[in-house]
Amino acid sequence: MSGSHADSTQSQDVNSVNVTPDIPIEIVSEEEMALIDAALAAPRCCSPSSSLSFASQLQRNARFIHSISFLSKRSFSGRTESDIEDLGHLGMTQKRNIIAKSLLDRFRKNRALSVTDVTDTVTEKVKVRVRSTEDIWAVKLFNSITGVNQLLFEGLTRELPILGFIKGVWMVGVIDEIQMPVKETARNPILVDTKTRAQYTLPAESQKRNGRLQLMCYKYMWDNLAADNFPSMQFYDFFSLNSDCILSEEIIEKTSNAGFPAKTLGDLVKYFRNMWNMLPASHNQLLLRYEFQKDQSLLGEEKFAFDYDLFNSQIEVCLEFWKGERVASFTPLEDRWKCRYCQFESVCPAVLKPEITPIPSQTDCNNTPS
Repeated sequence: MSGSHADSTQSQDVNSVNVTPDIPIEIVSEEEMALIDAALAAPRCCSPSSSLSFASQLQRNARFIHSISFLSKRSFSGRTESDIEDLGHLGMTQKRNIIAKSLLDRFRKNRALSVTDVTDTVTEKVKVRVRSTEDIWAVKLFNSITGVNQLLFEGLTRELPILGFIKGVWMVGVIDEIQMPVKETARNPILVDTKTRAQYTLPAESQKRNGRLQLMCYKYMWDNLAADNFPSMQFYDFFSLNSDCILSEEIIEKTSNAGFPAKTLGDLVKYFRNMWNMLPASHNQLLLRYEFQKDQSLLGEEKFAFDYDLFNSQIEVCLEFWKGERVASFTPLEDRWKCRYCQFESVCPAVLKPEITPIPSQTDCNNTPS
């Protein structure tokens, strides 16, 4: 899981921002209805605990949806099409009549697939200069917002930044890939993490366990954000942020061009929460993918179900270490090969005294003293 220290970046640092390319779209009746279907169908199934239909969510977030989707519906002549919520029963009728089809059938029926259709599946990165800690966090939130927007409209996004509050600790990460199912009744997004391997072999079980824990953390964070469980005031306090801080002119311009004008960090936090609140809970099935580093060929995939009890027990042990509530445990005997790559090898008791054995109950994420 990737971490971030906001106060480590100085003024005038350069950060990457994911923005959807501003490419004009030719609006035709078939594609328009397909786009409407994608936007309506993507988050229509919320978590079982939610009694709100997606239609009611659209009404609640109507103004926000309009600002996000405004630029994505320009024709070549420059006119804008009606927004989703303006279509009323027409959009809902069309949605009921459309069955699960491939992306080609749904979005490019009887039409050629353009090069931009292929290249646009990863959002473009541009560079933005920042001058404050608030700007740094604005970039992170901006990246997350544009990624979620892409998922809602295209059914796929990659390298999505995520932020969450787990057991009293703030965590950040980047989800490799999120897929919106197209053939299932439930439209809960599937979280995917890809691990590259230098050798043409699958990893040991201990490494697989760490990969599973990482994905379970992402799901826990995702579901909390989707349920609008984001403590804004604690976020500002913990990272010493001023919600009323005016963002840099470049960030203001980028957010405005993307369709959600924000002048302050507080504005972006509101967009961030509203956008995530439009998403359903993530799928209970998680996917780990292993690829060969040399040619990106697939070595194998592992699908597993989110286990809350297992996640809770493992994360508690991990956080005890990070909170200073316990010392690090030693690496298991079968994984002592890892010690050759550890910077603490020369002073580690487990290396100096090989007879030392780890406590069997400790989990892999806490085995090193670093």
